[in-house]
Amino acid sequence: MKKYLTEFIGTFFLVLTACFAVARAGTNAPLAIGSALMVMVYMGGPVSGGHYNPAVSIAAFLSRKLAGADLVPYFIAQFAGAIAAGAIAFWVLGTALTPAPAPTATGMQALTVEFLFTFALCLVVLNTATSKRSAGNSYFGLAIGFTVMAGVYSSAMVSGGALNPAVGVGLILVNAVAAKGSLGNAWLYLVGPCLAAVAASRVFDFQEANA
Repeated sequence: MKKYLTEFIGTFFLVLTACFAVARAGTNAPLAIGSALMVMVYMGGPVSGGHYNPAVSIAAFLSRKLAGADLVPYFIAQFAGAIAAGAIAFWVLGTALTPAPAPTATGMQALTVEFLFTFALCLVVLNTATSKRSAGNSYFGLAIGFTVMAGVYSSAMVSGGALNPAVGVGLILVNAVAAKGSLGNAWLYLVGPCLAAVAASRVFDFQEANA
């Protein structure tokens, strides 16, 4: 239960920071988002691994770094944290904030960008937080937070920069319920990151072989 509570809390503050930062910090929002993830990873890493992202949990599971019995409870905790944060942000700000592709981006372009930067995130998490080659390091949270910051800066103007099914789908669900918004983009933030998790786990396993 400690692990699941930690995943809920970390995802909650990641998503709450994202909502407020996008609404108030403008172009500096990715800095706040990456920083929030970094500190939450340091907070929860020793307890749950500090995933806060279903794609990261899938990658960890496929690379045998997360027990199968924990996978669905992690998903539940992560989505619950994202939805709770989105609901509070809607209550405070009076508007539902959701990631969305740029009007000039095609669905395939948005999907590709979500895939690529989530792949980078999953691979960084696996190599810095789970690999026996980097065991005991003190930089894993910084590496993960900076990867998300760089990814959001780079992808936001194409795909919306969710890089996380809990963020993308969770906020879209809040918008659908609270403001009668569309569910049309939800698949992008589910399919792209989940495919990225599978790909990252395969690359990581190759990197780890005979290490």
